Formats: sequence, structure tokens, C-alpha cells
Amino acid sequence: MKPLDDQQQAARDWFESLRDRITAAFEAIEREAGSHAAFEYIPWDRTEEDGTPGGGGVRGQMKGKVFEKVGVNVSTVGGRFSPEFAKAIPGAEEDPSFFATGISLVAHMANPHVPAVHMNTRFLCTTRRWFGGGADLNPAIAYDEDTEAFHARLRAACAAHDPTYYERYAKWAEEYFWLPHRGVARGVGGIFYDRLFAEAPLFEPHFAFTRDVGEAFLDAFPAIVRKRMEQAFDDSDVERLLEFRGRYVEFNLLYDRGTTFGLKTGGNVDAILMSLPPLARWA
Repeated sequence: MKPLDDQQQAARDWFESLRDRITAAFEAIEREAGSHAAFEYIPWDRTEEDGTPGGGGVRGQMKGKVFEKVGVNVSTVGGRFSPEFAKAIPGAEEDPSFFATGISLVAHMANPHVPAVHMNTRFLCTTRRWFGGGADLNPAIAYDEDTEAFHARLRAACAAHDPTYYERYAKWAEEYFWLPHRGVARGVGGIFYDRLFAEAPLFEPHFAFTRDVGEAFLDAFPAIVRKRMEQAFDDSDVERLLEFRGRYVEFNLLYDRGTTFGLKTGGNVDAILMSLPPLARWA
């Protein structure tokens, strides 16, 4: 993989630092619950088809008392898209070379009253450059106040950069996190954005927005976990959780762009599929 330029290195450093802060926050919650669970970090390397190095990443995973399974992955990869895949990527039609760095997080919770959550942000480079990502809440048992708190924090992050962002990106999330074969949403939404092009002079403002999405997530989600993690539940609540997770699996395997991108660019399969819950059920 080619040496990183200043923008690529800055994005990589941010995603890795955000990973460290998120995992520390999640481990702190486990300590509050009387658990000694901690993240296990597994580095992986990517190789191009011709055998040349193509970057890699670190898969972080924890299984605890509160977080039944949570993965926080960072990766920095580069190489060449396949000719067919390159047709769908901006700036790769003539030159299939690419660079990508990002963070991806999925948490599945032990208590059915605590929502699952997804967050990722990324920086991609071909002959063009752009940021993408977002965060969305996925409760098996939804609470309006949790949904509003999560959206309010994302709304504030968007408003600090562009008054149109929240409405646009919340609508995009509503449309994106939808299972058309079932006619239901995956969760209660959040924001989703992609192809926020970052050629000069737009790199700095769009990078700042991407950082604020990460900060909003780190501010909002742990507060919801702490609010719900001691709430009593019964077998019927667990059944709802397992059935909800089945829908989550269907979305990630059928429609998720990150899953497709990772598998089509030779990413680490275990890291890509860390989004799947440890247990799920289909009727």
C-alpha cells in the first residue's frame, strides 16, 4: 500500500483515537456492572491478489455482562478495485486504485431493554475523496425518550455544520435502514450520509463534521445504556430480542453497504461479520 498523505493519516489517527475512547467507555460500563470483561484486539493484514501488502486493521471485540457482544473495528486498506466493482465507485472508473480508512462499531446488548447500536465513519479516496458514515439505534423494545435523546444529540452535531444536514441525513437513514422484503425498519433510525466529497477546500469542514458524529455517538449511547442496563426483563422480552435480531441479520447480509464493500475488497471476514449477533431467532 502507498504511504499515507497528510489527510489520510489525519483521518486514520482520528478513527483509531475514537476507537480507544469508545472501548474505554464501554469497559467502564462493564466495571459498573461488576464485570471484568475487556476488549480483545486482533490485528489482521490484507494482501492484494498479486501478493502485495494492502493494509489491514485491528478487530476489537468484547463479551461481557452488559455488552453481550460488541465489536469496534478500525481498518486502513488500499489497493485496486475489481473492474466490475470499480464501476459503482466514484472516481474509480478510469483508475481503480483506492484507499479507505474507518471505524465500524456494532453492539448487541444482554438486556432486551438496552438498544443495540451501529456506528461507523470512514474516509475513502480514489481519484476523488469523500467521507461517509452515521449512527443508528436498534432497540428490540423501543422507548420514545431514548429515541429522542439519541436523535437530539445527532441533530445538534448536524446543526453545528449545516442546518440542512439532520433532515437530509435522518431521512437517508430512514430509507437506508429499511427491509423492503418485510416492509419494516431495522430500528428507530439516526443519520446516514455518504459521498460527502472532501476535495480542497472541503476536507477540513467535512472531516470536522465526521469527528462530531463520533463525539455525538460517544456522548449519547453510553447514557442510554446506563439508564436501561439494570431494568428487569422476562422470557417474553428475550423472545422479542431474538426475533428482532433476526431482522438485523437479514439487513446486514442482504443490504448493508459496508458488508458488501468489505467482502468485495478482500477485508477480514471475521471483522466484517462482527455485526452479527451471537444469538438470533427466526419463526
